[in-house]
Amino acid sequence: MPALLVMGVSGCGKSRIGAAVAVRTGARFIEGDAFHPAENVATMSAGIPLEDADRAGWLVRLGAEMAAALAAGDPVVLACSALKRAYRDVLRAAVPDLALIFLDLPQEVARARVAARPDHFMPSSLVPGQFATLEPPRDEPRMLRLDATRPVADLVEAAAVWWTRG
Repeated sequence: MPALLVMGVSGCGKSRIGAAVAVRTGARFIEGDAFHPAENVATMSAGIPLEDADRAGWLVRLGAEMAAALAAGDPVVLACSALKRAYRDVLRAAVPDLALIFLDLPQEVARARVAARPDHFMPSSLVPGQFATLEPPRDEPRMLRLDATRPVADLVEAAAVWWTRG
């Protein structure tokens, strides 16, 4: 499995876990939030949730970034919320063998973590909407669910071992 998506709601640890797995496995790390257009960042910063249409181009771009890394011979780890199956399907269209790790987290924990991040554009007021949108990947191929309340080191270990064993 040359490509890995680390997904879940805001505050679940996608970026931290994804970056650490990439370092541990020698993969290229793609931070999905870094590819949001300025309009999306402004919308979320204002406390307004994104619509599917707002995410469409962003998801296509992330898929293209992963495909380009793979074409260059680099395994890749993407941190992206990918809350709906349709969003994950856009990413799979670009990278058909995409593996995914779902970092599952209770809503109250997510909200507290997001509220504690001083330098992020996502306000904690948007967390309930993320849970309303979330379609957990229950029957999707190449998927591992991890309890995101576990210690970071445990999550990184579990994710890296699972992904590299393919």
